[in-house]
Amino acid sequence: MYTTKTFKDIYATKNDIDWTLLESVQSIIKTVQELGDQALFDYSKKFDSVELTSLKISKNDLKRAYEAIDDDLRESLEAAKENIESYQKSIMWTQSDASELYQKIHPLNRVGIYVPGGTAPLVSTVLMTTVLANVAGVKETVIVTPPQKNGIQKAILAACYIVDADHVYQVGGAQAIAALAYGTETIPKVDKIVGPGNQYVALAKKLVYGDVGIDSIAGPSEIVVVVDESTRADWVAYDLLAQAEHDIQARTFLISEDESKLNEILTEVSNKMTSQPRTTIILESLKNHHYSVLTASKQETVEVVNLIAGEHISIQTTDAESYVDLITTGGALFIGPYSPEAIGDYVAGPSHVLPTGGNARFSNGLSVNDFLRTNSVINLTRKTFNTMAPSGIRLAKEEALKAHHDSLYYRLEEDKQ
Repeated sequence: MYTTKTFKDIYATKNDIDWTLLESVQSIIKTVQELGDQALFDYSKKFDSVELTSLKISKNDLKRAYEAIDDDLRESLEAAKENIESYQKSIMWTQSDASELYQKIHPLNRVGIYVPGGTAPLVSTVLMTTVLANVAGVKETVIVTPPQKNGIQKAILAACYIVDADHVYQVGGAQAIAALAYGTETIPKVDKIVGPGNQYVALAKKLVYGDVGIDSIAGPSEIVVVVDESTRADWVAYDLLAQAEHDIQARTFLISEDESKLNEILTEVSNKMTSQPRTTIILESLKNHHYSVLTASKQETVEVVNLIAGEHISIQTTDAESYVDLITTGGALFIGPYSPEAIGDYVAGPSHVLPTGGNARFSNGLSVNDFLRTNSVINLTRKTFNTMAPSGIRLAKEEALKAHHDSLYYRLEEDKQ
């Protein structure tokens, strides 16, 4: 257990990019650029142990998966979709009335969406990304997800059907990011890539940025939970376990002014851990990446939370709502005992694609507005130009840019005649 001071001394925000993978990821990107589809087939065999005959998953395959899943899952996916749509529509940028100076809003043309597979295929990521693109009016959505020996999980394919994805391809890793960024014979080049992934995916997104837009560089998932004497220890224990089960790098933070409550929760975590199927992952995560912090005051608590700038901030205290204005960094705030982080992962409405590793200091969670772009429109009257031009002329002189000066000066002079 740390005090505020000792925690501040040892903790540093980081996104854990594994730079030892740099040469390998660069090679993968270059090979995909050179060989296109053939590189994707080769890498699927090498990394996923899957020999593919086709990259594209047909609309009929998506429909069959949708029809094959149970009614309860189908209804849950549809309900989550509706909640996400409703929330994103409420925060979507709106077009301002035209004047002499305004912005015009346009949806992106084509977006690539990475959906992780592996031991925990993230069905919800299909919804938490593609629905946003659809609300924004993106013209074309391209989903990639790693191939599996027994085929892509039906729930992922069903979710792709529900969101009406334009294209779905079975390809993962850095090679999928390269394919989206530069295009192959089968996979079209996109304007922006969004969605979480492993170290190879994160590093590949970092390397292709500039040739294509990205949402963020996703590191290990994390949660910060603030508790007091009123907190249900068993509920918070499940919240911490839910975060730790993501992967062995997942980070958990437990903060309180009440030492006995911290100990009570940690005891609950130990007791409940053994009933979890992913106990091995949870144990590794908690052993290396859990921090319990005992603070001396609410002010200290807020300082620690803002220092961490965590992906998920859960406040489960009697005065939980009072923290909303005090916490200035964090991907998403979960206020009160009935707003657990897991509800945000699936159905609340805001996207679960959030900044990690302290990046909430300067970035936001994914939203509909990330699928829009704006361009400024300057449509001045003669009167407004005549008012602005003298200042522009003086600045052009200062910068010694004669043509800039003349472009303004001769318009102004002609108007004086």
